[in-house]
Amino acid sequence: MEFSNKYLAFMGLAPKKIPHWEHWSNPDAETYLTGINYFEHPRQCRLKLQELYPQLELGVPESDDPIPKPSDDVEHGTVRWGAGQTSRWDWGLKFETEDDVFNFSPLEHADFSDIPVVESADYSSEEVIYNRYKNWFPKEWGERAPEGSLASVGFYNTMFMWPLLTFGWDLFLQTCLDERFERIMDEFAEINRRVFKAFARLPVNFVTCHDDIVTTRGPVCSPEWMHKYIFPRYEEYWDILKKAGKRVFFMVDGCIDQYADDVMACGASGIISEPYTNYKAIAKKHKDCFLAGEGDNRILSSCDKDAIRKMVESMVETSKMTGGYVMCIGNHIPWNVPGEGIKYYLDYADKLAVR
Repeated sequence: MEFSNKYLAFMGLAPKKIPHWEHWSNPDAETYLTGINYFEHPRQCRLKLQELYPQLELGVPESDDPIPKPSDDVEHGTVRWGAGQTSRWDWGLKFETEDDVFNFSPLEHADFSDIPVVESADYSSEEVIYNRYKNWFPKEWGERAPEGSLASVGFYNTMFMWPLLTFGWDLFLQTCLDERFERIMDEFAEINRRVFKAFARLPVNFVTCHDDIVTTRGPVCSPEWMHKYIFPRYEEYWDILKKAGKRVFFMVDGCIDQYADDVMACGASGIISEPYTNYKAIAKKHKDCFLAGEGDNRILSSCDKDAIRKMVESMVETSKMTGGYVMCIGNHIPWNVPGEGIKYYLDYADKLAVR
């Protein structure tokens, strides 16, 4: 059986052609690349983009009805994102004081459908969670996806995001060192235990686990705090998935350098992050690990052909260190990255990203 380059990379098997995993929200660049106005003809534009750059693997809208172009201005706490607007930063609005935090029981309120936490849903039991996902996949697969399938599932609140999103940044940081916080984290851990037991039963080969445990400057919380509340849970959850034949990818914004080895020791098969991270250092330490996100949209935005080529060449150097490397602009390709710079990147990658 012949497997796709992306599957081979996900398995750390060093495909000759290095595939892409791009974070894309740039309709203006689609217009530039195709010569078809995305907002006037979204379906025609995307079909042409698929023809020109299949490596982006972007879906095609069902309708070619025109789409109103969003404003570039900040409006009511939101900004433009792709063909629309962002949501507002409303995390933690239900909590005003530290007492509100310590009086809250995640397990008593396990139905988070009405609490904004990105993964706002019902977590009252493993079966409730499993039933929410099971119809995403063909019934005949049972609990195992076919070999070679890219079937996957992801979860945004792997552990760290739960208190951050539930209580908001300020209250999270004000309360996380209090001994009373331990009970709260234990309850969030039980919710996620249900999540990952349910995921272990799904017919997927890959699970992407997201947690923004760092910023662009490094860790949010100390190693001591992380080794008490976060890393032991990662190890537990990912062991559940690995025993069920799934591979785990860890997704994190920022610079993961200080915690990369911890994440890998917990059982991740690799990391997708941002260009602030030292990818070559991770590749040297962890044989054939999955890696994505080394590309930098700031370099694309310069539209400097030489700088973009140099970036691609550096990414290819890293790919020679690990069979799991994937081309990826880690800090996203949003609407304001010029199409010219993106075209240089895609064309250089098509030519150079070969082992």
